[in-house]
Amino acid sequence: MKLSARSRYATRILVILAENKGTVVNTTSLSEQTGISVQFIEQIIRPLKQGGLVTSTRGVTGGHTLASPPSGISLGDVVRAIEGPIDLTQCCDGEAAALCPRKQECPTRPAWLQVSGILENALDNISIADLLTPPPHLAAFA
Repeated sequence: MKLSARSRYATRILVILAENKGTVVNTTSLSEQTGISVQFIEQIIRPLKQGGLVTSTRGVTGGHTLASPPSGISLGDVVRAIEGPIDLTQCCDGEAAALCPRKQECPTRPAWLQVSGILENALDNISIADLLTPPPHLAAFA
């Protein structure tokens, strides 16, 4: 499984907003700092706003800020805002699983549910604040 570029870029954008500590950052500045086009940033910001992770202001002095402290935004929040539910397979998704005729007797579904839960828990336990100054357990993977 690979996350889309949108999720990676969204995380990078949120880290920059966190580094600016509540100061409004415009899209042009985000583009310059990330190397992501202004148009793509605007596409990424939209679901982040809808997910309650970013607030935006319009106008000449407009831009974007984090909607919560960096410690209150997890990688899981970012992935869910950009990608949707963190489910490795379709049968882990509640609605799709309800339609599956093999749901009750499927020998693999419990494994996929367990692994999906582990992944979601891991993503939920890494905050944007952790990415500003990675703790030793994250720095070990660098």
